[in-house]
Amino acid sequence: MTQNLKHTVDLECSDNSRPSKISKIEYPSDSDIDEEEEGMSQNPRNGIQRYLVAIEYIGTRFSGSQKQLNVRTVVGALEEAFSKFVGQPVSVSCSSRTDAGVHALSNVCHVDIQRISKRRPGEVLPPHEPAVVGRAVNHFLQKHDSDLMVIDVRCVPSDFHARFKAQERTYFYRLLSGPEPLSTFEKDRAWHVPEELSLPAMQEACRVLVGCHDFSSFRAAGCQAKSPIRTLDELSVNEVIESPYFPSLMDREQHNKVSGDLRSCSNNTETDIPPISNPSIDKVITSSQDAGFGKRRRHRCLVVTARARSFLYHQVRLLVGVLKAAGTGNLTIPDVERILNAKTVTAASPMAPACGLYLGEVKYDLPTT
Repeated sequence: MTQNLKHTVDLECSDNSRPSKISKIEYPSDSDIDEEEEGMSQNPRNGIQRYLVAIEYIGTRFSGSQKQLNVRTVVGALEEAFSKFVGQPVSVSCSSRTDAGVHALSNVCHVDIQRISKRRPGEVLPPHEPAVVGRAVNHFLQKHDSDLMVIDVRCVPSDFHARFKAQERTYFYRLLSGPEPLSTFEKDRAWHVPEELSLPAMQEACRVLVGCHDFSSFRAAGCQAKSPIRTLDELSVNEVIESPYFPSLMDREQHNKVSGDLRSCSNNTETDIPPISNPSIDKVITSSQDAGFGKRRRHRCLVVTARARSFLYHQVRLLVGVLKAAGTGNLTIPDVERILNAKTVTAASPMAPACGLYLGEVKYDLPTT
């Protein structure tokens, strides 16, 4: 396996052998390579194909994304699964680093794979199709734990770097507001704020912080970025239905009524078809209402969205800490302005915990295949 010399990572896996029951993964054998696979896109050199791999994971049981000794990490788990698939060590490079406890709806990494014949050692074969790579790696990931999964794979040129080619990153942060204890289903998935949060106050604070600023007040110690200047293309707060959400009797009756209306007017093309609406947030039973015996009172769910080309170390969690304080009334809008202008992290509110943070999307200008 030829590694990228600028981004090598030592692999520490106890089992690098190829699987014996490879047919379960349904990727072709050496003798079944068809012409389509032989004509693989992106023109790999020396049989080495670079793949761009999108992954999702629950970060609770990971000690962050970057590989570390003697602890479980996202990159470490990926490299182990890839090495079992190809039969030799590989190096995985991630687009975005996430801390312990931080989740990802879609993080992206790249990996170089050289396909060597199992029957004729030393013979280089045409690269695998992306779908084959995804199924095979997921096979090994799911054998032990189910908190990490490949969701997409694409062939890219050998100089395409998952981190440096990223054009934009989007993070989401979930806050659950209300005095009721957090649901078991929400454990380690959101920040529970017992106080009532003012959505208008948080939205006003976002307007102060969005745009291009010196974010030194939102830059944790240990940040290696050369400049604290960043441009927040979006910083917003929205109230959404708490997840998981199951339709109430009222929701189901409304849906059935709309479905009946659709059937009755299906033969009349001139009739306006009413939209099927989502459950109204206003109808969610919150902590101040009686839900009835055996029914949990739900929290208000607020989601902070932060979108930029790049972020400083802990920037999003420090921003959320200030927005939360604005929502509870502990900070006023002039206070938020003062913190931003102070240009020191000691001026900021306590940082939000990792459990509510999700890397939502990494955007690229992908080459055409």
